[in-house]
Amino acid sequence: MFDAIVVGSGISGGWAAKELCERGLKVLMLERGPDVPHGPGYSHDLAATLRRRDDQIPQAERDLHYPYHVGVSYALFNSNKAFWASDHDHPYETVPGKPYRWIRGYQLGGRSLTWGRQSYRWAPQDFLSNLQDGHGVDWPIRYEDLEPWYDHVEAFVGVSGDYDGLDQLPDGDFLPPFPFNDVELAAKARIEADFPTRRMIMGRTANLSRVAKPQMDMGRKRCEQHVRCHHGCPLGSYFSTQAATLPAALKTGNLTVLTDRVVESVIHDPVTGRVTGVRTIHRLDRTGEVFEAKVVFLNASAINTAALLLNSTSEAFPRGLANGSDQVGRNLMDHVSTKPIVGRMPGFGDVHDQGDRPTGIYIPRYANITESDKPYLRGFGMQGGAVRSRRTDGAVQGVGAGDDDEGFRGWSVSLLPFGETLPDPGNRVTLSASRRDSWGIPVPIIEAAHGTNEYAMMRAAARDAAEMLKAAGCSDITDWEAASEELTPPGDRIHEMGTARMGRDPATSVLNGWGQAHQVANLFVSDGAVMTSSASMNPSLTYMAITARAANHAADLLQQGGL
Repeated sequence: MFDAIVVGSGISGGWAAKELCERGLKVLMLERGPDVPHGPGYSHDLAATLRRRDDQIPQAERDLHYPYHVGVSYALFNSNKAFWASDHDHPYETVPGKPYRWIRGYQLGGRSLTWGRQSYRWAPQDFLSNLQDGHGVDWPIRYEDLEPWYDHVEAFVGVSGDYDGLDQLPDGDFLPPFPFNDVELAAKARIEADFPTRRMIMGRTANLSRVAKPQMDMGRKRCEQHVRCHHGCPLGSYFSTQAATLPAALKTGNLTVLTDRVVESVIHDPVTGRVTGVRTIHRLDRTGEVFEAKVVFLNASAINTAALLLNSTSEAFPRGLANGSDQVGRNLMDHVSTKPIVGRMPGFGDVHDQGDRPTGIYIPRYANITESDKPYLRGFGMQGGAVRSRRTDGAVQGVGAGDDDEGFRGWSVSLLPFGETLPDPGNRVTLSASRRDSWGIPVPIIEAAHGTNEYAMMRAAARDAAEMLKAAGCSDITDWEAASEELTPPGDRIHEMGTARMGRDPATSVLNGWGQAHQVANLFVSDGAVMTSSASMNPSLTYMAITARAANHAADLLQQGGL
């Protein structure tokens, strides 16, 4: 028997394993996909030999295996397609009229090998918004509860960023920021002059602009800005399970990693009221095996974690494990975007394009923070940047790393809103009663749609973006009204969260403030499923802080005999 089982090896699963192992626990990490060794398992070097246009997946194969990967076209290539789960091989269902794009990575490291690396602390107001406007339930934790854990994970991860002094986007323990280019500096000055309540900052990213001691200890190197991050980085320059948390956990001698193990259900003992382990199916030969532990951590990502709980039925939990509240699977959230708002910036023909920079600019939330009286709740941030553009096939396109600069047509500046979505119990995950996957497990049914608040927010965001580009001096700006008519469908931003939310009341939530199931004391969840609201920032850094905090609490309880 192990002290703890961690289901999933992505960003949060890696952190759970690291923290538990460093506390002296014997830990089993289970990953449903294949092993991907750090360095040799990556497509980084292969991608270096290919031009972007020569590394595309044939359309017929894309239609069969990756029909929902519209939002990640920038990161899906023929050379790295093994890092993206096939929708054909791993099916799910949606409700007619409610499209959902579920983008997954089923291999050791999960989506930590392909994530966008934007790393932001949530702000104090993000843990208060539900309470203040009455949507969802109140968070059982506040920013102050996570603040020391943000410090803890940032020191290990290595986040580059500037000290911007913004209440709505707290500063952290940063490495030096990557620089703006001259066009962005000009746009920043003009936008902030015309809109003094708004700021344009450099995007905070989990790429090492220099190496501090915690990263040196893991053998990680400074980012060389090849910008092939979604192919895996053999230098370990960006944070991933393989580059950071996995070697730290293995270094303790307390970790066992088993890949190709699909977890079918969590086993509950009705006598003790505790979970005793998990049932697994070998991905390749379909054989079954049970693993036992004193504590189980679920870190399979929000939808898979919900599906696993729902499939873990028993006499004590006929609706799914720890689901007495009927909240497992409910309140599925993602962020929402419009089409990018783009304008052409005149001049700057002699300015070099930093197409090799691993991050872009960021405009933190200002709506209902520094600007009030908005016709919608919550708010949004914007990501983007300035790139040299060229004319190809009659269209002006940005020049990326590895492309030539033939037909130079000036500079373009883009802004892409990322808006907060409100928790809604009708946006949910259930299990099919009739359809099963290749391992005999019911496939998830995902039902989610944007509400009136999201549409109102994104219309305003698109208009704001166009106004800021105009203030920056851009022309030929995207028609913001048309751009705001077609929102990204739920799931497209790859920030799925909710489904097993934290809360103060067991009648309306699944987990307490430690990620511990209200009804099963030795069951913990610390991936995106725990989120009680979505905020407007990228959530991965918050997953890490929540996981580190939860794992250390579980270790404390084990040492005290509380589990």
